[in-house]
Amino acid sequence: MISDDELGELERTVELALRSGDASALSLLGEGEISLVLAAGSGPRRACKRLPPFPTAESAERYTATIGRYIAELEQRGVDVVDTEVRRVRGSDGSIVLYCVQPILPATTLAVDIARDEPDRAPALLADIIDTVFATIDASVGLDAQLSNWAVVDDQLTYFDITTPLLRTPDGVSELDSDVFLASLPWALRTPVRRFVLPGILDRYHDPRTVSLDLASNLIKEHLDHLVPEVLSATAERVARPLSGEEVRSDRRSDARLWAALQAVRRADRAWQRHVRRRPYPFLLPGRANS
Repeated sequence: MISDDELGELERTVELALRSGDASALSLLGEGEISLVLAAGSGPRRACKRLPPFPTAESAERYTATIGRYIAELEQRGVDVVDTEVRRVRGSDGSIVLYCVQPILPATTLAVDIARDEPDRAPALLADIIDTVFATIDASVGLDAQLSNWAVVDDQLTYFDITTPLLRTPDGVSELDSDVFLASLPWALRTPVRRFVLPGILDRYHDPRTVSLDLASNLIKEHLDHLVPEVLSATAERVARPLSGEEVRSDRRSDARLWAALQAVRRADRAWQRHVRRRPYPFLLPGRANS
């Protein structure tokens, strides 16, 4: 999908951006809550999502294996997942960096763009996503079903956000290596966030009702508010307590406050590391990318 040399060159470009604070040499395709999606490679270029650095090869191998199991579980449950390869490069500091590499999907196939540009297709698209949510999710397998994680490829609903593998063991323990993602927070906050915030975030993705609520609230984020009633209608007969417009708006406000607070803490820590401690900040952050 992409050569080792090309991926190594991408990582060197990322490290330069982290050292200099100038991300202009990076080709940004998209932003998630945790990291960024970058374009790299040649003939054709690929979408490369850089995960936060892993301290050891063993931890990187475990995470790669978990992603593989997650994709297999989704596909076994009927979810079509875009072709994905998890690749490894070594950072200049000796850490292991994983890239989730996928084909760059045409904008015309992305669910968000379809909903915006072809409004007649939006209700059926959302109904298809809701059907998938209720057929897939349980205590063992979760799904982040917001519209920006889907495409329609060859008339098939296709999922592509698999870098946060939402798997649980039979006794309910998350298989997600949360330390990898919490590492971008100041050390004093990692334990309280792991204990009091992260469990609630992960729980949402194992309940079809709250996943549907998240799908609806993210429509507001995408300025597709007019489609919220489609989600309410599609879920009304499937949940004991139907979703309401006010609940969706409240969820959007709460989610926006949470992620804004976490990102503000990360940006403050980045400024501290760069300007006070005089060392590079080792993470790519969404929003005002790395200035």
